[in-house]
Amino acid sequence: MGRSKKPRRPELPEDGTVRASISFPVGLYKALEEKARQKKVSLAWIVRDATDRYIADETPPDGHGAKR
Repeated sequence: MGRSKKPRRPELPEDGTVRASISFPVGLYKALEEKARQKKVSLAWIVRDATDRYIADETPPDGHGAKR
């Protein structure tokens, strides 16, 4: 019997948003919730802000590839 192929992911739009499901350890999730409460923003905003900062820190000023 042959193995079934994984379904291909649809092409992502150039702009807009994409929904993602992410799992966190309980302690980290509670810390994120608390930070969101303190800042009066959503937990999603905290996660987007953190990932934006992470990517910015990993990208050199010329914008080509990640820092090594």
